[in-house]
Amino acid sequence: MTTQSTGTAETAPKKGGARVGVQKFGTFLSGMVMPNIPAFIAWGLITAFFIDVGWTPNEGLASIVVPTIHYLLPLLIANTGGRMIYETRGGVIATIATMGAIVAAPDTHMFIGAMILGPLAAWLMKRLDALWEGKIKPGFEMLVNMFSSGILGFLLAIFGYYAVGPAVVWITKVLGGGVNWLIETGFLPLTSIIIEPAKVFFLNNAINHGVLTPLGTEQAAEAGKSILFLLEANPGPGVGILLAFAIFGVGMAKASAPGAMIIQFFGGIHEIYFPYVLMKPMLVLAAVAGGATGVATNLIFGSGLRAPAAPGSIFAILLQTASDSYVGVILSVILSATVSFLVAGVILRASRKRDLAAEAAGENKLADAVQQNASNKGGTSRVGSLLGDAGATAQASGVATAVAPVHNIIFACDAGMGSSAMGASVLRNKLKKAGVEGVTVTNKAIANLVDGEAELIITHKDLTERAIGKTPSARHVSVDNFMSSPKYDEVVAEVSSQDAE
Repeated sequence: MTTQSTGTAETAPKKGGARVGVQKFGTFLSGMVMPNIPAFIAWGLITAFFIDVGWTPNEGLASIVVPTIHYLLPLLIANTGGRMIYETRGGVIATIATMGAIVAAPDTHMFIGAMILGPLAAWLMKRLDALWEGKIKPGFEMLVNMFSSGILGFLLAIFGYYAVGPAVVWITKVLGGGVNWLIETGFLPLTSIIIEPAKVFFLNNAINHGVLTPLGTEQAAEAGKSILFLLEANPGPGVGILLAFAIFGVGMAKASAPGAMIIQFFGGIHEIYFPYVLMKPMLVLAAVAGGATGVATNLIFGSGLRAPAAPGSIFAILLQTASDSYVGVILSVILSATVSFLVAGVILRASRKRDLAAEAAGENKLADAVQQNASNKGGTSRVGSLLGDAGATAQASGVATAVAPVHNIIFACDAGMGSSAMGASVLRNKLKKAGVEGVTVTNKAIANLVDGEAELIITHKDLTERAIGKTPSARHVSVDNFMSSPKYDEVVAEVSSQDAE
């Protein structure tokens, strides 16, 4: 870990290429959808309980279902996308614009339209404000700001109604027709050839949140369930691979696989099995075979989920499973795990002698794979900490030094959830055990950082430069792993010493 002085950053190797571009696009889509997943889950539960074929039918409460999916969910996505571009002002204009598209398509749920119009409207608002920034006479700022936003919202709502709405209806029909063709012809399992490798390289967000969730929600609204929610969320392939390592693996990979399997299956953190695949890229075949088996099983049984399962835990999946789909969904998990286990077992057995020789020579392929996993993600990864010693050996060393009293610490990452939240929890616990009081530790998305709100910002080393751009007056600490950096102890020691003073 390294500590950056105010306004400076380490020069990191530049990363580019199509993969990084898709990652950034996927991260942006994920940033719009993921914070609103609780709303999707709530909608799924309301549907499961109260529609006429639900567990406890209730006509009055069932009337919540249609307005929620048609209006609330797209508007939440649009507002989030707008805020990502231009904070509250962007969220408001994004919501207005998307309303036009929603009204234009009474039979289509405008998720894709929200993902397009939300960021676009906020970007236009930001550019418009920049035109007269610093040129408005004192006393007229509120008048100009309110009316410029209102007039732009008026124009964008019309644009959404006449242009975006009809275009999204056409796009949805084309994509929906393609999905229906895959289902009818039995080719849907072939999507695993794209989805499973994409998961390992963190390229799945653009597919999952940009296509599968909107189309799956559309299907679920019409049929009460959708198989599309299971294409990426099925924990079976990962469990099968980890089980194969637990039986046929060697060294640290074998020792850590059982714990990783529990975290992946019950906790829903699929990311934890990616380093095992990166150790042996041939294991992608096991993931693809398992994924395709799960999809085929759900096709045969006609099973699906009512709403997205997030995270991809078996508990979340069963909670969202349609009432007539439990047999198919459970079998799809079991069979996909079995197939991926068998394929992975053959691959691991074939290379066992080489693996034992490498282990005897002191190589730690899992630690290297953990490091590669973080690199593939383009940011921080929780895997190193969750795998214990294997992850710890993948960390880089450094020294944290503080130069001013610290009262507010922020962990920042792309989405402001997941890894940074757990990192903040780790440091809070360390401060509590050390008896430190008066220091606030929170987590945020880098896009939402405000200069001056914290003395110390902790980010992954690949994100530090972006964080410095948002908060140049703060001191910035770069880490390789949010969850288990040994340098947290140095931060605690520094804060403890200032507390004693």
